[in-house]
Amino acid sequence: MKCDEIIEKLESLSPASFAEEWDNVGLLAGRRDKEVKTIYIALDGSDEAVKEAVRLDTDLLLTHHPLIFKKMGRITTDDFIGRRIVELLRNDISYFAMHTNFDVMGMADAAADRLSLQDRQVLNVTYEETCAKEGFGRVGRLGKRMSVAECAAFVKHRFDVPNVRVYGELEDIVEMAAVMPGSGGSFIRDVLKAGADVMITGDIDHHEGIDAVAQGITIIDAGHYGIEKLFIAYMEEFIKKELPELTVYTAAIKEPFVVV
Repeated sequence: MKCDEIIEKLESLSPASFAEEWDNVGLLAGRRDKEVKTIYIALDGSDEAVKEAVRLDTDLLLTHHPLIFKKMGRITTDDFIGRRIVELLRNDISYFAMHTNFDVMGMADAAADRLSLQDRQVLNVTYEETCAKEGFGRVGRLGKRMSVAECAAFVKHRFDVPNVRVYGELEDIVEMAAVMPGSGGSFIRDVLKAGADVMITGDIDHHEGIDAVAQGITIIDAGHYGIEKLFIAYMEEFIKKELPELTVYTAAIKEPFVVV
């Protein structure tokens, strides 16, 4: 199957038109006419992901976060990004990224599904037609009222993370929840507007956390990787269903840091 045919299928799931203007998605390196039999899926185009894609002799590397993000004036082995790109091209591996387009058309609902959110709505609307809205994050009701401590344990279980950070009182009761995969700090105003009791997200800094609590919102920080790693299993399932003739390999699930 040609790389172009696979791209068409991937963009039927998460069209590039849903990506933010500042983002860099799509085919970022390699050949559109490349014959693809094997795909390697990872969250990031890290050294480990590139090495595994090469070791497994894959034809296409698919990631959520774009390896090429900021404008690059040259591609050389003088820097770590250039070295990764050169390694991919040297091994004739095409490279495709699905970032904010997948955040809108894929990630948001997948995260809400993990939490079984009911009566859900889009948290931050970026696209709207007469009878349809799309955008970042989701807000809805948890399956039952629960304490913050119970909710934190629920989040740990559903996203399979070793720990979460909680801003708020563990004995408080929550029911309306917002989930924002990735970095959620800039969406706290949307959570306030939606009337949610708790926000489940990642990358919350000190001031964002204490300021959210001061405004009546509990924050459960499950980590950027902790939530967004669901991209790997999601895309594996999608490709196996829609493109069963392809062989799919996936990156091992491993937190990018350790707590000591």
